[in-house]
Amino acid sequence: MEVKVQKLHPAAVIPSQAHPGDAGWDLVTPEEFTLQPGERKTIGLGFAVAFESGHVALIRDRSGLGSKGLHTLAGVIDASYRGEWKIVFLNTSSEPMSLKVGERVAQCLFLPIAGVEMSETKNLEETSRGSGGFGSTGQ
Repeated sequence: MEVKVQKLHPAAVIPSQAHPGDAGWDLVTPEEFTLQPGERKTIGLGFAVAFESGHVALIRDRSGLGSKGLHTLAGVIDASYRGEWKIVFLNTSSEPMSLKVGERVAQCLFLPIAGVEMSETKNLEETSRGSGGFGSTGQ
């Protein structure tokens, strides 16, 4: 699949893979910022993207930053979106987190979307799990 990237900011970095065959494409911040403990902030990445219909881009944590408490929120980008990509960050740690221009801050996965058709029904077929939810398997 070809992905076209339009830079909107001079410091924007086109997403790249650290290693051939990696699932994630590294996303880099074009601005420096600090998040206080518990703070949520939206950061623009300085680019817009076009990719094939029938796919979705998912923004996910980088494992190193996630383990320190920096998490991404609201990370679904539809193929029809042509605006600047932005990431909503949340600092769940007890310390301020500072990120520099050019730092890899998240990653993107491009995935195909299954064709789905919704239909209402009066009853659902039974399964061995049934309606067991959170904690129903013992954890």
